[in-house]
Order: sequence, then structure tokens, then C-alpha cells
Amino acid sequence: MMILGVDIGGSGIKGAIVDTSSGLMIGERHRIATPQPATPEAMAQTLKQLVDHFEWSGPIGCGFPATIHHGVAFSAANIDASWIQTPVDRIFADATGCPCYVVNDADAAGMAEMRFGAGQGRQGVVMLITIGTGLGSAIFVNGHLHPNTELGHLKMKGRIAEHYCSDAVRQREELSWGKWGRRFNRYLQRLEFLFNPDLFILGGGSAQRFDRFRDELHLRTEVLPAASLNQAGIIGAALYAASQLAAAQH
Repeated sequence: MMILGVDIGGSGIKGAIVDTSSGLMIGERHRIATPQPATPEAMAQTLKQLVDHFEWSGPIGCGFPATIHHGVAFSAANIDASWIQTPVDRIFADATGCPCYVVNDADAAGMAEMRFGAGQGRQGVVMLITIGTGLGSAIFVNGHLHPNTELGHLKMKGRIAEHYCSDAVRQREELSWGKWGRRFNRYLQRLEFLFNPDLFILGGGSAQRFDRFRDELHLRTEVLPAASLNQAGIIGAALYAASQLAAAQH
């Protein structure tokens, strides 16, 4: 099945057409900067621009930076607070004229990695951490997702973790990869203590620079970069839409 997968982040809205049977993107990814402020109206229009770019008229899967319950946002991480209690799926569907299926962005990335990437066939507790404007998290136990974890909001050094060791913080504070890596190691050590995972998978833009900070990670848990790197959110969003379409037919 071909589905337009969209990964909505605090700095960019990225999309591509995905073959959900193989997990491969068909054609080039397209990116549009996230509008500021990232209000529902502004983001819906930006999504419409992305849909128009692909001349798309089918189902859309969207990874969204919030906890999502039945299509409604219950938080707003790195986007405008006016999203809280807002029906994201309906707003996006109204703007694009396409059926839209919305899932937490880190959960989407995790779905892609568990189906086609570094988590394929892995049992036990697998945690995916996306490193970008914020820190996203997804937890799988024997392949089953526990949705809507927000572990980027754990407290670290008197502030929430994503204000301590996200990629946006690395850039804003002009941290070297080594110094940032030591911060990120402390974060993973906290997660390791709390959840005792069997595998950490790192996604988002910083995963492409894994070799720059891997020597700063001192954990008993195996750590791997996401196989699809920064594309996992797009692929996973499409997989989520496909799963919802399949469920509706039964």
C-alpha cells in the first residue's frame, strides 16, 4: 500500500510517499519549515503545502510531537500550547481533504525500526529515543508498543531532559559532540536504571552522527543507531495509517 508518511517536528515538517509493504520511500523526501508560532491553523496549512507538493489524494499518516489519544492531542511538545485538547486528525483532514491518521512522532519512528530496522526481530524491552528539537521516546515489550511515553520530560540537572541534552540544546549552547555525548549518556543511564532495557535505538538527526559521540556512552545496554536514521518517523507514520485502515476493514 502506498501512503504519504509525514513526520511533524518542532523545526520541520517532512514527508514522502511510502510503500508500507517494504518500508521504502518512493521518490524524494520533501521538507518544509515548521511555522512559528506552530498553531493548529498554521501547521494545517503547511501540511496542505506538503500534500500539494506530492499531488497526493490518498490516506496520510502523521507522526506528531504530542501524546495522541484517539486523534486528539493531550500535550504540546515544542509546538504551540493551543494544540492541547485539539482533534489533530480532523484538523489535518479538513485542511488536506485526505483521511489523516495521527500518532505520537516517536512511537511512529519506533514502529518503523521494529518492523524494518534495528529492532526487527528483537524481543525483551526495546527503547527508541529520537534526538531532535526535543527528545522523543517509544517503548516496546516483546514487540508490543506502550504508546505515548514522554521520557524526554524526565528531570535532569534541575530541568527536563530535552532542555538538557536534545540536539537543539547542543546547537544552542554550542556543545562539542563529546560534551553533549556525556550529557546524553547521563540521560540514557537514567533510563537504563528505570527500565532495564535490552536495547536502545537512537533516531532523529543526531543518529547520523552516532560515531561522533558513541565513545561517550557507558552503558551495559546495547545501543544502536536507527537503521532508517532520520527517515524512521516518515516510514512509521505511514505504517500506522496502514494499520488503522486494516483495522477498520475487520
